[in-house]
Amino acid sequence: MPYVNIKITREGATKEQKAELIEGVTRLLKDVLGKNPATTFVTIDEVDTDNWGVGGIPVTELRKQQ
Repeated sequence: MPYVNIKITREGATKEQKAELIEGVTRLLKDVLGKNPATTFVTIDEVDTDNWGVGGIPVTELRKQQ
């Protein structure tokens, strides 16, 4: 019973893109590890860029610098 948690910044991933991620991860676990898709759980958490930091800097600030 695999459980996969994908964390991404909240920057506009579409419903279709999220569905593709869920399907792709489920397929990968089936193909590589032989896991049953019916018992594979995939969740996606979207995090505000103010709450995600890289190198000691919030992603919101990194985006402004780029």
